[in-house]
Amino acid sequence: MTWEELGNRLLGFLTDFGGKLIIALLVLVVGFWLVRLLIRVLGKSKLMKKDPTVTKFLSGTIKISLNTLVIVTVIGILGVPMSSVIAVIASAGVAIGLALQGALSNFAGGIMILIFRPFRIGDFVDAGGYSGTVKEIGIFYTVMTTPDNREVTIPNGTITGSSVVNYSVNDTRRVDLTVSVAYGSDVDRVRQVLSEEAAKQSLALTDPAPFVRLTKQNDSSLDFTVRVWTKKEDYWTVHFDLLDAIQKRLEAEKIEIPFPQLDVHVKSDTNA
Repeated sequence: MTWEELGNRLLGFLTDFGGKLIIALLVLVVGFWLVRLLIRVLGKSKLMKKDPTVTKFLSGTIKISLNTLVIVTVIGILGVPMSSVIAVIASAGVAIGLALQGALSNFAGGIMILIFRPFRIGDFVDAGGYSGTVKEIGIFYTVMTTPDNREVTIPNGTITGSSVVNYSVNDTRRVDLTVSVAYGSDVDRVRQVLSEEAAKQSLALTDPAPFVRLTKQNDSSLDFTVRVWTKKEDYWTVHFDLLDAIQKRLEAEKIEIPFPQLDVHVKSDTNA
């Protein structure tokens, strides 16, 4: 083969491949741009706006799927045999599966959250060992904001593998308080005082009615249980207001609040 023939072949290859490369780059740029445009359009649609939980998860899933499709298309335009690409992916499947085991578990957890809906964006929950308001439900992770304004990112697999307590799913919540008084206190009077303070709470519901009962005889105290129902958004206000009101009323009524006591009996040694 002469240098001239080699040059002609090289020129032909570059001409052919250069055209494919230009087309591939155009497809890559336009494809990614169209994917971003589609995600924005979906995010603004009325259907998606009705449920932010679905929006975040589906947007992420669609974006990854379409971007993968664009990349596969570009590979095909460049002339790489798809059978070879598939063979390489298949041969590396075991290694990829092991490496992405945690990610796949989290992805499956995200799908389960989307299907079974244990919580939605904006709900206050206990999940994955944390308490907070759900800020975002992603493909692999759920983001929560704690009451002290920390942002916590929890793998979806961790959430679906443990118990979830949702405080926002119902419209009402019950405030439970335990009030201890000293032995010797007038039980009927204490119950009356506690019932009056529970009834004074403007944010407490009348149906179901407040509950006040003597529920336990401790070593150093008589324990009363006070229960009132309220709207979920008023829970902590009622909790702290009622606790404060009961404390002040007990002091005003001279009802003794107990503290742990220990009686010590000393025997004298008569033989000494």
